[in-house]
Amino acid sequence: MRKWLKNISLLPKEVIKSQKGFSLIEILIALTLLAIAGTFVATKFLSSLDEGKVSAAKIQMNNFDNILKEFRRKCGFYPTTEQGLEALINKPTGSRECRDYPSSGFIDGDLPKDPWENDYIYESDGRTYNIHSLGADGMEGGEEFDQDIFLKGNKSQPSSANAETAE
Repeated sequence: MRKWLKNISLLPKEVIKSQKGFSLIEILIALTLLAIAGTFVATKFLSSLDEGKVSAAKIQMNNFDNILKEFRRKCGFYPTTEQGLEALINKPTGSRECRDYPSSGFIDGDLPKDPWENDYIYESDGRTYNIHSLGADGMEGGEEFDQDIFLKGNKSQPSSANAETAE
């Protein structure tokens, strides 16, 4: 052991100092690699978050679909575009009124908004309907997560192909 200690004392002090830690370049390379890995993870996380919002919008629209079917079962028609989804909270007025409308309505509280805090768009002639969300950008059209999300197909107007008919 003494031989080894004797040999260390023969080494220049500069060599010993350079072996005490990482150089600035090594630290910068490590930080760069961590930043690249962090960017990859953040991108995947944000993509999953967007996919979750799209799924949540589809689930909410399916819930509206079930509630609208219950509305039709009790009232004999779907709310018109003019009556809107508000007809699920307050008894609709206008050309057709529901005689068996429950006193508490079909939904308690306010109408839920889409995951991007926009109102759902409801269109109906009283026999058929469609509901859609304008997606992440809140504007018609769009691509990827900005794309409009429809309950039935991809048309904003209810059509006989998408019709819910009496059973």
